[in-house]
Amino acid sequence: MKSLKTLCVSLSFVASSLCAGSMVEFIGMDAPSTPEKMAKAYSEAKVIIHTANGGKIQRALSYETLFGVKDKVGTNKNPAGQLYSMSMKPLMDPFGKPLIAETPDSNSLLNVNGSLYLVTHYEYDWILSDGSSAEKSDIWHNRAPMSMTLTSIKQDAKNGKLKAVDQYPIDFSKVGGIWIPCAGSQTPWNTHLGSEEDYDLYFTAASGKNYKAAQKGLKAMSELYFEGKKEAKAYDYGYITEVAVNDTSKTTVTKHYAMGRGTWEMAKIMSDEKTAFFGDDGAQVGLYMYIGDKAKDLDNGTLYAAIWSQTNEDGARDGGQAKLSWIKLGHASSEEVSQWKEKLSFNDIFEAYAPAEFDPKKHEGFKAVKAGHSEIEYLKLKPNMERAAAFLETRRYAAYLGATTEFNKMEGVAFNKEDKKLYIAMSYIEKGMAKDTTFAKDDIKVAKNRCGGTYEVALASGIKDSNGELIKSDFVPTRMSVPSALLGEEIATDALGNTCAVDKIANTDNLFYSSRARTLFIGEDSGTHVNNFVWAYNIDTKKLSRILSTPAGAESTGLQVVENMNGFAYIMSNAQHQGDFIKTMDKDLQSKVAPKIDKFQAPVGYIYGIPGL
Repeated sequence: MKSLKTLCVSLSFVASSLCAGSMVEFIGMDAPSTPEKMAKAYSEAKVIIHTANGGKIQRALSYETLFGVKDKVGTNKNPAGQLYSMSMKPLMDPFGKPLIAETPDSNSLLNVNGSLYLVTHYEYDWILSDGSSAEKSDIWHNRAPMSMTLTSIKQDAKNGKLKAVDQYPIDFSKVGGIWIPCAGSQTPWNTHLGSEEDYDLYFTAASGKNYKAAQKGLKAMSELYFEGKKEAKAYDYGYITEVAVNDTSKTTVTKHYAMGRGTWEMAKIMSDEKTAFFGDDGAQVGLYMYIGDKAKDLDNGTLYAAIWSQTNEDGARDGGQAKLSWIKLGHASSEEVSQWKEKLSFNDIFEAYAPAEFDPKKHEGFKAVKAGHSEIEYLKLKPNMERAAAFLETRRYAAYLGATTEFNKMEGVAFNKEDKKLYIAMSYIEKGMAKDTTFAKDDIKVAKNRCGGTYEVALASGIKDSNGELIKSDFVPTRMSVPSALLGEEIATDALGNTCAVDKIANTDNLFYSSRARTLFIGEDSGTHVNNFVWAYNIDTKKLSRILSTPAGAESTGLQVVENMNGFAYIMSNAQHQGDFIKTMDKDLQSKVAPKIDKFQAPVGYIYGIPGL
């Protein structure tokens, strides 16, 4: 396969200049309908390059697997998805078998001085070696210590195909291990930016069973990861993590505490190299912005939280339209936050009561908030704890100051530099986003849509925060809405078990924008589609094309678009928890699909066939 540049030159003697006006079009594929297709990751889509002189260059796409989580790559003596203790000893499950994560997530394919490396997340442990649920096991921990791998990649110079040739697990012992690394992104300075979703760790003693789940997870970290030599604490996790790779295949890991603590799906850095936005996964969550003091500085900066001011009617079925304004939460360094997390607990920062315990006559000065879950908490900030609250209890403090914490399942984030737009995935538009007559704070009032949508956000400069102070960024969100093509559509259960329209996106999760293709790529994490898909949405033509299908029950993860690597383009894509069938799937069909899926062998791979853009 030749690169687009080479192909353009071969079309005519003026083609190299004509190709400056080329357009990339994806021709979508049908949704799978046979057991054979429903059980595998595959692509039957095509890509067409429309050149400025009216020519067409068409290529068929395919899905290529680099490795599965059970595979041993190169000198790695253990399976790719193997989990480890702090001394890098392989962990075993309760049956004495290797503890392997079947959940590959974020990918960063990086070109480091001509050498190719792939950083890959392993999000959580789904099933044990006997096929039982790891999270619901009575004899096992609900959360295992997680991992990432660094894989050396070789590229075939002639056809561009990639091959995994060596691999090793990344050591997180210097930062206390890692908790649920979900999606990620690539920094403008060519490093991997990962995440930690601290779902369980958000809860306090007043949260009952949820708090008990958190303690089980911390017990697992203490016993398995720290080998019983150290006690894990809630404030150790929930941060943005950077992995730098040098040209000798060595990694440096940094947790950026100054970016705040939350259930971070991912962070995306703008082209100024200092402004970042987060996907905050979960219920009753917020939209946050971090601005570094200078470029490439993720350890000294200011944190902001958004206020949604809806501009269309209550119960809007379009996902809602809103103006956004910003509250400054605080400024800190990672060194300061690191010190606070070692010394402080939740009870040092807030005085708190659950509704059943709260008495407004006795408890003065408290504020009612819904943040991180649908239950009301009554909070009172303790003296001199403003800055600690901003960075260790980011979501609660944002709600405490009046920011909007009503978003639901906020997932991926993508950046369109040319049009100065941000794209934010909202996997399920429901819960806090619906009108709530039971709580005084109700900023978002849209119709429930369990198929979700992808929001488009306008960015601007010269914006002031709620205190009238200038926000020092040219990329401040001011308006937010959903393009109609990116809004899911609920349907009655069809013959296969889909409960959202199969030819529309359902439960958007991973996002990646390619400026050279003028295309937003979208991966699904759907409980409403029997098979999840990767989609290509051309932001100019508004055309939506299905370009990949994952095995039934699997989430599409690891989405990254590499626009041109030595003349070839790649769309990185994984599948995790395959065979985790949705409840509505036709049982007879499920019985035919299930034997064809190896639940233990989730793939890490890419969509192949695109010329370098």
